[in-house]
Order: sequence, then C-alpha cells, then structure tokens
Amino acid sequence: MSPGIVSDAACIEYHLEVSFEAPGDSVWKALLRDVNLWWLDDFHMVASDSNVEFDLSAGGKGLVEYRSDGSFLQWYALQCYLPAQKKLYLIGNLAPEFGGPSTSSLTLSVQDQGSTGSKLLIHDAHFGNVDQTTVDSLRSGWEELFGRGLKQHVEQS
Repeated sequence: MSPGIVSDAACIEYHLEVSFEAPGDSVWKALLRDVNLWWLDDFHMVASDSNVEFDLSAGGKGLVEYRSDGSFLQWYALQCYLPAQKKLYLIGNLAPEFGGPSTSSLTLSVQDQGSTGSKLLIHDAHFGNVDQTTVDSLRSGWEELFGRGLKQHVEQS
C-alpha cells in the first residue's frame, strides 16, 4: 500500500473578460441555452458525440456533458442562478489526473457594454492542490472556450 502524498493546499483566483458585438440578452441566452452549439470539440471529455447543457432548475445538475449510453461528466454544479442579474455561481471539482484535487468556485456574468455590445465576466477561484501551471491551463481553456466558441456562435447568429 502506498503511503500517500501530502501536498500543500493553495488558493488561486483569476478574472477574464470577453467582449461581444451583441446585446447582453443575446449572450446570456446563448451561454445558457445553446451550449452544445458553441462548445468546442476539443472540450468534449465524455465522447466526441456527447451533448453539453446547463440544467438550471432548482437543485439541477448545472453544467453537464452526457451521452445516450448513460455516461456523463458534471462539469459544475449550480450554486446560484440569478437570471435578472445575468449571473451564475457554479462549483466544480478538478480530479488529480487533471491537476487537482481542487475545488473551483466559478462565477459567470454578462453585462451590457455601450449601446450594442456586452461582455462576459469570468471569475474563477480554486483551492486545493493547485499551482500556476494548472491555473494557466484553466485560464487558457476558458479563454478558448468562451473567447472563441461562444463569441463566434453569438456574433455569427
């Protein structure tokens, strides 16, 4: 039996912002309702043909990727859904094989910007076995997913 590994726990947080040439309502609706349309192929973890969606019902699953054979990945659990404020609070876990173990508190909010634009604000805080390499990977992933996937979907719709 392995004696185990003891690692130092840390707390790291970062903020990202993605600007859109579209109204906030359009970004908010696409973020929540069209996930499977803007979710990039490289981010499918269950299978290449899996579906990704938000379950925003009270006690719902949050951000989930699933397949018809019953396999699934709960990316984030829904902690708080505030549609009038266009804001979501999500909680997720990062497994050791992906750089954890750590827990993430992710906040997504959409704000109008100017007369026709908007921005998505992303605040991610991780605590647990996290280091700068893990955070850099997470940050670049969100930049790619929201900054390319969601942005292209919204602005081309």
